[in-house]
Amino acid sequence: MDAYLESSHYIDWLSPSVLAKAIELADGNTCKETIAKACFEFVRDEIKHSSDFHLNPITCIASDVLKHGTGYCYAKSHLLAALLRANDIPAGLCYQRLTIDNNEPPYCLHGLNAVWLDHYGWYRIDARGNKSSVDAGFCPPAEKLAFPIITKGEADLPEVWLEPLKIVTDVLETCATWQEVLENLPDIELIRGI
Repeated sequence: MDAYLESSHYIDWLSPSVLAKAIELADGNTCKETIAKACFEFVRDEIKHSSDFHLNPITCIASDVLKHGTGYCYAKSHLLAALLRANDIPAGLCYQRLTIDNNEPPYCLHGLNAVWLDHYGWYRIDARGNKSSVDAGFCPPAEKLAFPIITKGEADLPEVWLEPLKIVTDVLETCATWQEVLENLPDIELIRGI
């Protein structure tokens, strides 16, 4: 589990701003589940989804997401992982493959998190931000993700990654605007039969 607590280039919880926010969100609590929920709700509700709000700049590194208060789902998951790890709560990154619109191809990756809760094990949470069609929450052991898997070609990818996928960071680091990211959302091929 120690690897899921590390600070890194993208999940830079040793950044003073991220560490300070993590301490603030913990608010003196010792219950890991309470702290995890506070971190989740902060990122879900206070960090604006770049596409939903048509916001620039494009962020990728956790401390930049916090500084600018905006990010795509991938970037928001980097910040959430950083806040959790700063509070000594193991956290990783997860992905879904979803249709972009109307449950038909094309597809794209969607970024979310898994947090280790002692009573439940790995528990997936989705802080992309709620809106009229999205109602993600923190209610273990039940998952309440932003998007269900409902059509062929979509999938919950089973891995809990230590670091973001390169295909994701490449898009976030090369696109200049939220519109450009929206036109170049990352995707991967699924193994036949999934």
